[in-house]
Amino acid sequence: MKKMVEEPLYFIALSKLNLFGINEVASNLECFKTRDAKAIASKVLNKIADNFVFYPTRSLLNHFSFTQNSQEIKIRQEFFSNLKKNLDNEFLKEIKEPRPSWTPKYEIFAVTSNEKTFMELKKLGCPVKFITSSEDVQALEGCDVIQAIDCDEISIYLEQLPQTIFINKIEDVYLERHLELLSGWRKNLQVISEQNNIGEELAKQSQELLNLLELIDEEKTEKLTRELAEERISDINEQIFDKIKELNFSGEVLVKILSGNSIPREVEEIIERVISENNLPEEVLLKGIPVKLDEKELSDFIRRQETNENTSLSERIKIQASRVREIPKKLQELEAEILIFDFFAGINKFLEKQSNLNFPNTSGVLEIIDSKNIFLNNAQDISFLLNEESKCSILTGANSGGKTTLLEHIIQLLVLGNIGLPISGKVKLPTFSEIYYFAKNKGSSNKGAFETLLAQMSKIQPRKANETFILADEIESVTEPGVAGKILCATSDYFIQRGCFLVIATHLGQEIKPHLPKKARIDGIEAQGLDENFNLIVHHNPILGRLAHSTPELIVEKMAKSNDNDYLKYLWEYMKTR
Repeated sequence: MKKMVEEPLYFIALSKLNLFGINEVASNLECFKTRDAKAIASKVLNKIADNFVFYPTRSLLNHFSFTQNSQEIKIRQEFFSNLKKNLDNEFLKEIKEPRPSWTPKYEIFAVTSNEKTFMELKKLGCPVKFITSSEDVQALEGCDVIQAIDCDEISIYLEQLPQTIFINKIEDVYLERHLELLSGWRKNLQVISEQNNIGEELAKQSQELLNLLELIDEEKTEKLTRELAEERISDINEQIFDKIKELNFSGEVLVKILSGNSIPREVEEIIERVISENNLPEEVLLKGIPVKLDEKELSDFIRRQETNENTSLSERIKIQASRVREIPKKLQELEAEILIFDFFAGINKFLEKQSNLNFPNTSGVLEIIDSKNIFLNNAQDISFLLNEESKCSILTGANSGGKTTLLEHIIQLLVLGNIGLPISGKVKLPTFSEIYYFAKNKGSSNKGAFETLLAQMSKIQPRKANETFILADEIESVTEPGVAGKILCATSDYFIQRGCFLVIATHLGQEIKPHLPKKARIDGIEAQGLDENFNLIVHHNPILGRLAHSTPELIVEKMAKSNDNDYLKYLWEYMKTR
């Protein structure tokens, strides 16, 4: 079971599938040998894929490629039988293609004195400088953050710049680029983290990446700006003067205070206390009456503050380098896990729409009991059988009775069963290596269409008994009715002798009946009559061994029974006895 889970991950990596791409893996439908057969098989796969959120997820259906290995099918059945239930992929509709929402506020310069390293650094997408002297280092003084690598000879000069961070590996330079990438996933990761029943691996991976975003979350600390300093110094002086008013000074002391020549101890204490209460760094102040800002120290402080903040973030990222450099790989793994979850949840959703689900048995016979067609709403239960005694069904019935639908239903069951999914009803399926379907010809009868059909039929070369399945829908339409019955009989007999299974839908049951080949059976989807608007009243379940009435017969019967007319009655009696 673990292997079955790991294989889709490998399939995704090998196929280079990504969550927001439009790429897909071509369906492996080699066993379907005609365009019409491939079309129905693709229709089944698309019906399943309608339950996926992401387009590339449908490619995972191709991981379960068509196989004749009955043991492989059983492994798939076991795998799907153990899928977690009640998986819901609706929340995946909130997952949007990432757009980076964060970039460093500081400019990064990568520097080196190694030519080879310099060429590698140029690929990273950040400004790169080649430095060889102390003069080169001096030119970097105005840079926000310097990331130095392979600068052995001039590292002593770089150490004098507080914004320098020394890096040991090229892959650890400009790690911020990975966090930029990750920032676009913030909302997606939050959506995933809020879900239950998404599986341990998906929950774990999303939480790990969400935790890494804390590196770039701005701390709620107040920064000193010139505007804030001026506002604070005004408050400080106002508070100092208010407190001084409460003191009693002699005229001589007051003159000294105002002249700035001397400040009494009690006034100094007031100044110190008020400054400390207003959270303004002492080094940017000139203490006196009034307190003033030291412009040079204030500029230097703000500059150091920015430098420290930038280097602090860059240092934090450097400390987590082993985790940060894994972000692209982790995001790929996350996308793969989302695709797999989408696949499993979509399969669950598809199956929940069905009823009476059972895993089909691999068998030498085709047996269908009470199965519903997934293409139909309010579908009727259908039963059907082909075995060694009856390898061919000549399927008869009125127009719109359901002959074509039954042919497509059989192909549908073969596709679902081979994937390993449970299907409606109790079903036994052979493992065919070749499936041919010749759909109803929608054009007129002509020589070219007839020759094309014979050419296609002639290419069918069954290798082993019970491995080839041929389905044909009213192929008599491409030639004259007189000869079509003979061609159908000869075609059935030829392929029965070569061990093939066949289902041939036709209106020529009467013409074929006298010449029915051995191991062939005439079946009928029998209409129960016509309503007042001459629409068929029909149960679509074929009756094995019975020739079904055609639409003209039903019309004659209806008119004969509803009209007291000798001609109509004669016509009906004649048709019943012939």
